[in-house]
Amino acid sequence: MNQPPFLPYGRQWIDDDDVAAVVRTLRSDYLTTGPETAAFEKELAAVCGAQHAVAVANGTAALHCAYAAAGVGPGVEVVTTPLTFSATSNMVVAMGGRPVFADIDPETLCLDPRKAEAALTPATRVLAPVDFAGHPAALDPLMELAARKGLIVVEDAAHAIGARYRGRPIGSVAHLTTFSFHPVKTITTGEGGAVVTNDAALAQRARDFRNHGLIRDDARLLDPGAPTTWYYEIQSLGLNYRIPDILCALGRSQLRKLERFVNRRREIVARYRQGLSGVDGIEIGVEADDVQAAWHLFAIQLRGGRPARDALHLALRQQGIGTQVHYIPVNSFPFYRQLGFDPAATPIASGVSERILSLPLFPAMSDEDVERVVGAVRSVMRAL
Repeated sequence: MNQPPFLPYGRQWIDDDDVAAVVRTLRSDYLTTGPETAAFEKELAAVCGAQHAVAVANGTAALHCAYAAAGVGPGVEVVTTPLTFSATSNMVVAMGGRPVFADIDPETLCLDPRKAEAALTPATRVLAPVDFAGHPAALDPLMELAARKGLIVVEDAAHAIGARYRGRPIGSVAHLTTFSFHPVKTITTGEGGAVVTNDAALAQRARDFRNHGLIRDDARLLDPGAPTTWYYEIQSLGLNYRIPDILCALGRSQLRKLERFVNRRREIVARYRQGLSGVDGIEIGVEADDVQAAWHLFAIQLRGGRPARDALHLALRQQGIGTQVHYIPVNSFPFYRQLGFDPAATPIASGVSERILSLPLFPAMSDEDVERVVGAVRSVMRAL
């Protein structure tokens, strides 16, 4: 009997209208940053309930721009979670700052505001929560903490576009919110990312950093006598994080499907919850009452720890079902250990990382695909 096609843990959904949008742009006068980028930024800001959006080359670039806008630099500390992809903290280090890892809420797997407050020092300038798996972090408590302490909240929402927190769209709550449009994310531009904010000054700083710190606007030039036809100034450090119009054309087409994509992800998660409920040895994550998660990932935890988790991962792979571990704690990597970090300082995140496994989740999955995964998981767990 032939085995069904391999089912990855994530996959983009590209339709003919996406292809047509890219082709139209390829035939236009603009390939790099141009009118499609500006339109994408305007539409993205509207979806997020934000005043400003700055589209960039990828999600890591979005974090870099956001930290630059927030003033991260030498001597500055950023409190964040270790249960994330390394870009969240790597870009702090790239700016010359120091990440400080606080532990997570064991229910949502997002940064615990109480642990974050305990990690503050006089050098702290930024709180950087992560919306793990598309479940919004505890934004109101973190924003309240930031207001009390004079901090800026940079929300890493790489997983969470389309999610809602207490009725508000993600992107409208934190001072700065970053997104990723990698192919396994909810919408894709191939590679790409964005910073959204309601603060015009923060948006301008992010925009400047995206384009070498280069200033052409007459009103902002420091040399009032400069010629305006060709003159520009570099007023601050920046990099080339511009995104091509080709990718933003795809992003605009994908953005129109965001609600449908999120709804389908939520349907799949509901099927997983029903199908895996009561399976011995498995814990299923929660969705807080005050949020609507976007569910970039569906992560289960194996009560048997790493041996059981790894056994399930290998057994599913042998059946053509891809899974992934999200994540190895950042503070456990050799680079961060060399900087003096110890994963024992965040025991909840370290423990979760030994048990967690992400099952396939993407909108193009059929109900039969979901049942295939559920059946395989139930069968393997009975044998463990």
